[in-house]
Amino acid sequence: MSSINQANHYEGLTLRQAALIAGFGYLLNPVTTAEFSIMPKLVIAGNIEQTAQNIVAHGGLFVGAIFCYLISFIGDVVIAWALYVLLAPVNRSVSLLTAWFRLMYTAVALFGLLNLVTVYRLLHTPDYLTAFGSGQLHAQVQLLLNSFRYDWSVGLVLFGIHLVLLGCLIYRSGYIPRILGILLVIDGLGWMIDSSRPYLFPNAHLGFLFVTFLGELFFMLWLLIRGWKIREPAF
Repeated sequence: MSSINQANHYEGLTLRQAALIAGFGYLLNPVTTAEFSIMPKLVIAGNIEQTAQNIVAHGGLFVGAIFCYLISFIGDVVIAWALYVLLAPVNRSVSLLTAWFRLMYTAVALFGLLNLVTVYRLLHTPDYLTAFGSGQLHAQVQLLLNSFRYDWSVGLVLFGIHLVLLGCLIYRSGYIPRILGILLVIDGLGWMIDSSRPYLFPNAHLGFLFVTFLGELFFMLWLLIRGWKIREPAF
């Protein structure tokens, strides 16, 4: 039995299975539903009073957003595992490091998500309004909503490092197109720069970096369309 086959037997997954698990992990990730559909309806920039009213009136929708984020972050753990198996034949140590950066991102993001849970509790527990008054309560809600974004931004810097390492592994793999590795390195650098903006250059306009984020989309499509055809590499 070759070393590659031994590795796959040890992991319990073939490279094809790992590719498809990662691909479906990306596809079924509901973070875009929370980010671009639910939260914009509830959180009104510069108007915390209206935001608080929206969350109180549509508590179920807000909880739905929290669960979308939660499912997404749990999915990131599965994707990290699948990608580790997929790229372990290239360099097991670097593949493990790559997975750890995604797991660290997930841990930070989950910690930040607790801020949204606290927002829900504050606005749906009448005693807090009595204790704080509307002004202080709204200030607390604003702080927590901002903390979620800032914590997540820190996590996304780690996520960017994960993508850069992932891209380097893919470039060297020989069984995944090198262009995808290049796109993921660019994608990772884009995330690192954009996510550092609140701390390093808060007034900069970096909307153009959105185009760099398409690397993961192309990678997901390749995993779903071509991942089941991966051949075991001969090293």
